Amino acid sequence: MSNELVINSTQEGERIALLQDKRLIEYHFDRNDTNYSVGDIFLGTVRKVMPGLNAAFVDIGYEKDAFLHYGDLGEQYPSLMKWVRGVQHGKAKAAGLDNFTFEPSLEKVGKAENVFKKGQQLLVQVIKEPISTKGPRVSTDISMAGRYLVLVPFSNVISVSKKIVSKTERDRLKRLIASIKPANFGVIIRTVAEGREVAELDKDMQDMVSKWEQLYSTLRTAKSNDKVLGELGRSSSMLRDMLNESFDSITVDAPTMYEEMRSYLQKIAPDKLGLLKLHNTKVKVFEHTGIEKQLKTLFGKTVTVPGGGYLVIEHTEALHVIDVNSGSKSNQENDQEATALMINMLAAKEIGRQLRLRDMGGIIVVDFIDMRSGESRKKVEDALRDVMKHDKAKFTVLPITKFGLLQITRQRVRPAENIVTGEVCPTCGGTGKISASIQVTDEIDNSIEDLLVNQNQSGITLNVHPFLHAYYTKGLVSRQMKWYLKYYKWVKVMKDSSLGLTDYRIEDERGEEIELRSTAAAMSRLQDREVEIID
Repeated sequence: MSNELVINSTQEGERIALLQDKRLIEYHFDRNDTNYSVGDIFLGTVRKVMPGLNAAFVDIGYEKDAFLHYGDLGEQYPSLMKWVRGVQHGKAKAAGLDNFTFEPSLEKVGKAENVFKKGQQLLVQVIKEPISTKGPRVSTDISMAGRYLVLVPFSNVISVSKKIVSKTERDRLKRLIASIKPANFGVIIRTVAEGREVAELDKDMQDMVSKWEQLYSTLRTAKSNDKVLGELGRSSSMLRDMLNESFDSITVDAPTMYEEMRSYLQKIAPDKLGLLKLHNTKVKVFEHTGIEKQLKTLFGKTVTVPGGGYLVIEHTEALHVIDVNSGSKSNQENDQEATALMINMLAAKEIGRQLRLRDMGGIIVVDFIDMRSGESRKKVEDALRDVMKHDKAKFTVLPITKFGLLQITRQRVRPAENIVTGEVCPTCGGTGKISASIQVTDEIDNSIEDLLVNQNQSGITLNVHPFLHAYYTKGLVSRQMKWYLKYYKWVKVMKDSSLGLTDYRIEDERGEEIELRSTAAAMSRLQDREVEIID
């Protein structure tokens, strides 16, 4: 099984795709305007205490206050608050906790009004990004994730991932970590630590201790709503969590991102540097790898199941519904039970992929095709669990009911990815009345002339639908060549299948989109210019 990570940098942010055997299994859009990621640590201020919810709303600089429930405080909340006050008042002279005296643990069942006060400053970590109309959800149970380990301050517990089943390996890892961990820090040993040597684990430990020291330094002068420690970007965190022997390549299309990823790989896995590649050909990286086409076919309301049948997927704020349909397959088999089992087995594999791909969280209800046999239902459940075992999010799969319904709960830490695959006609805007589509070439010609002649631009790039790309670039003397002969400036023409037939985008030499003047204004200026020449 091969894994490929492909990152496309855009003006809005980075589009991140994970391919498994050339099939898209994860997609994320890391937006530049989003300042809140899971794992970020802030110095927040209590704005409001809500006894009825047993929680508080905390201001961390987001437009909506973050939600902090009593159950998310953690047992070591009193010790954390004591340390934060000590750092802010200059009493804690170093980041280490060697001489730190723990406070009594917080009661598991208690009241928020006895813990929070309006205006109180808290060190909080984002555990769920803003979703819909809700603000972020935060916790004071601070932790720092590394590649192999998770460092937990104000604790002395060493725990091992349940996915490491060998007792001998679990005991070995516990002994190793006990010998290298700093005092008064707990450690969670991640699944990928299995079989690793002490040198690799110690390096990961030192990286996390450095993060803690960075948090300490920032906290000394931090003000309310300041970000004290930022989590890695989505692309780097995916590398941290998933990079293993099965990775084949990591492809990026921006030099700055290439250098950032190279620096991170040098730190965590120098032996993997050869996998990193910079895509610098004329064809866009998502087009070149076939990801753009997969996105268009996988994010619609209806999704075809490879091998037969199709899924209908509907979303609400807290619930997702997936309906399994047989399509034409129902006419090809005589045994109804065998047909239902076959289609449901194929659908189960695609559903596991769709949950991860769209990052669907909360409650998911799947309406499978009815099966009479309990053995058949068990096979479908097992097939779905088998596909989902590689999912990083926590999930629970309940047995299929006698009505053919299966319920899944999946950890929800950020909004589900949603890509609009339907296109409104760019010419008529959905009215049903259009002018000739050939007019777009006149608009493009006028925009090109306005940019090259009136605005003296150079090095511009025209992005168009593949049909228009062929129209401008093919032929003995193409229209692209005619522009050069007319203006003595070369215009790059790039194909982009994400654009509509009559859509186009023009970028400057830095790759930034040029805001075009209105077509009517451009035409008027050109006509005025022609009149001047005649006069």
